[in-house]
Amino acid sequence: MPYDPSAFPPFAVTVDLVVLTVRRHSLCALAVRRGEPPFQGRWALPGGFVRDGEDLAQAAARELAEETGLCVHDPAAPSQDNGAHLEQLATYGDPERDPRMRVVSVAHLALAPDLPAPRAGGDASNARWAPVEELLEQSGYGRAGEAVAPLAFDHAQILADGVERARSKIEYSSLATAFCPPEFTVGELRRVYEAVWSVALDPRNFHRKVTGTPGFLVPTGGTTTRQGGRPAQLFRAGGATLLNPPMLRPEV
Repeated sequence: MPYDPSAFPPFAVTVDLVVLTVRRHSLCALAVRRGEPPFQGRWALPGGFVRDGEDLAQAAARELAEETGLCVHDPAAPSQDNGAHLEQLATYGDPERDPRMRVVSVAHLALAPDLPAPRAGGDASNARWAPVEELLEQSGYGRAGEAVAPLAFDHAQILADGVERARSKIEYSSLATAFCPPEFTVGELRRVYEAVWSVALDPRNFHRKVTGTPGFLVPTGGTTTRQGGRPAQLFRAGGATLLNPPMLRPEV
């Protein structure tokens, strides 16, 4: 029998973005205030509908640029200003997740160093970096004194999944360096792990582990005093993608 598209219910495909960075020693996510219905005025993850002729990665990169002014790049490509590591996270297809119509979302996880305040665009009326624990709160008040409301759609679940992906991946991969500038100190890398895992780590033990893991860090030969005190050695990310032994998350 010939294929009849009208025999199947229509649905749309969107991309949603969990964009994580470390700001002021806290793991923060990018949130946009929706400027249009549904959930007008509520905070949400950046994202939107996939256009004809786009693949999912192209749609994710476009939405991030349109709604925030930030760029994404492939981790194998040279780094760039306002760049972020991008990878596919998961697919969400609950029939009731969007009140407009049946919508399936392919969420992506983006990780970036400390970036300047984003600019809103597209259908977003405002954009900000917010601590992930604040965005996942269901009631109370945020740091700015604003009443906390649940994220729009099922974005709280998507955000929680993205945070857990980041927490688990920095255990066995070199992905923690995606939160760092091209050259960084061991102390700066340790603060990334502490922010993502929400724990305090012993500085000496951490230094021994990361510098003793083959291919994790490469000395640049330079030093910096940007953290104050004595000059600290600068490193860059090594060629290893998997860490052996892994950096196991402390039990809390």
